[in-house]
Amino acid sequence: MSGNTRHQVIKRVLTELPRGAPFDLATLESFGVSPQRAARYAEGGWLVRLAHGVYAFPSDNFDVSGALRFLQQQVAGLHVGGKSALALQGVRHNLASRETLVLWGDARFALPAWFTTRFPARYVNAKLFDWPDDALAGKTLHTPPGQATGLQVAVQERAVLELLNDAGTRESLEEARNLFDGLRSPRKEVLGRLLACCTSVKTVRLFLAWARETAVVDVDALLEQYPARTGSSKRWMSRLDDGTLLSLNPHG
Repeated sequence: MSGNTRHQVIKRVLTELPRGAPFDLATLESFGVSPQRAARYAEGGWLVRLAHGVYAFPSDNFDVSGALRFLQQQVAGLHVGGKSALALQGVRHNLASRETLVLWGDARFALPAWFTTRFPARYVNAKLFDWPDDALAGKTLHTPPGQATGLQVAVQERAVLELLNDAGTRESLEEARNLFDGLRSPRKEVLGRLLACCTSVKTVRLFLAWARETAVVDVDALLEQYPARTGSSKRWMSRLDDGTLLSLNPHG
């Protein structure tokens, strides 16, 4: 490839490839840039190598949305979940100046250093739901108003169950309760279907207990219509990581 041709290729990449997010070798190859050529462009300062096979433009200070949309292409089911998803939908309590971003996904995955050094985050891979079909999993992810197109975020009903799954371990029970108190008109059908396929007895019972206390939904009507997985008829008890003894009745 002549010098003039190489210049035309990188000029096309710089002109046509959208800014605001990292990109991988497959994207560069669609512009005719081989892995070897990408490495040379990085050496020459035309590109920045973030990690093996991951590049960005030197002057492109991409934000978290762009980075997440890139990672969504790499990790099945990756989405903003739990406490972070609730915050994006207006349910907040004492947010720190630089809150740790909570991400969930369907596959084992370690967040890359280029991401976590820019955006403090933790990743959860837990089979919280035994999905009856692919439709429900997709319907409980959306892009909230005001967020970048394509950004996947758990809807409020799914996010609160993800939060309760973390309560007493990754999130304090007190913080989880404060956020629960901020729920706004959760949809009964969505909650019922999620509770029916939620695999965590603790999460289901904690939701039902707090829902009764706050009257955020009619728990008895919910349980009449949807077979929530509450486990046995015995009281569920466990000493949480924060030292709290949690005791929960089957139906709240």
